[in-house]
Amino acid sequence: MILDKIETLLKEVNSLSAKNMEDVEQLRRKYLSKKGEISALMGDFRNVATDQKRAVGIKLNELKKAATDKITSLRNQMEEAGATNDDIDLTRSAYPIRLGSRHPLTVVKNEIIDIFDRMGFVLADGPEIDDDLHVFTKLNFAADHPARDMQDTFFIEQSDPNDVTKNVLLRSHTSGDQAHYMEEHQPPFRILCPGRVYRNEAISARAHCFFHQVEGLYVDKGVSFTDLKQVLLTFAREMFGADTKIRLRPSYFPFTEPSAEMDISCNICGGKGCAFCKHTGWVEILGCGMVDPNVLEAGGIDSKVYTGYAFGMGVERIANLKYRVSDLRMFSENDLNFLKEFESVY
Repeated sequence: MILDKIETLLKEVNSLSAKNMEDVEQLRRKYLSKKGEISALMGDFRNVATDQKRAVGIKLNELKKAATDKITSLRNQMEEAGATNDDIDLTRSAYPIRLGSRHPLTVVKNEIIDIFDRMGFVLADGPEIDDDLHVFTKLNFAADHPARDMQDTFFIEQSDPNDVTKNVLLRSHTSGDQAHYMEEHQPPFRILCPGRVYRNEAISARAHCFFHQVEGLYVDKGVSFTDLKQVLLTFAREMFGADTKIRLRPSYFPFTEPSAEMDISCNICGGKGCAFCKHTGWVEILGCGMVDPNVLEAGGIDSKVYTGYAFGMGVERIANLKYRVSDLRMFSENDLNFLKEFESVY
């Protein structure tokens, strides 16, 4: 019975024909796929009597080879026919192929990274979904700090309020990357941590529920606030121009002490005062400070031997200053008319 089926299929295979590649693919599926005719016969082969297995096996192999050769031959014929079929209309006008470009935030982020790379900083990456331990606890946030409130931060899980490793959230800053890095490395090190972060903010022209940060950390023996100021001055002049001035205002962050906000002289009015800088001549761009000893100790670093500084800036903020974008939301709306304006900035 099985030999009769094989003979019938062999005749079918030898007479196969096709008009196009789609027909060839259908023939392949019918005869050579896992659910095809030949595979079904292979399944029936186990029921063949022992004394007939050799003869049937030879015929099956002959059928499979014939089907493979025939379908391969038909495929080659179709490909050759397609190669010789010249259907290009040389009288038709060439249609433009629009090239893409880097997103303005990517351009600015890469520029920031390049500036600090030349000052010896290396990149360090961390998870966007992290735990309370690295985002808050190891960064010296008080137990009752508002940022640890479910209503203020995007917590994904709070299975045990008393165990900070069980409280999982979307990171609210890339400072958590620094906490991870300090666990695994000993000073000296200079690292830069770029990435996307999330805050429970009302979305407006000046704020969004997600944005991008670049944070830096330098830990070594004898690091001082003077070192921090000089690095930030160098960055400001590289990013905004050689005539840029900076000023540092006292501020507060849980993870640095002392802490400061840094302003640059307005690059629109040159420090004379305009609507953009609210007629002050200064524009805030980042926060910074000396790393709090508690943060060093939490990372396994001896604060009596080492000191360090940290800083952090929003990429959207820097992009706004460089390109004067009035609405922060435009960076994430994927409006091609808006993005096309930045094709020549890199």
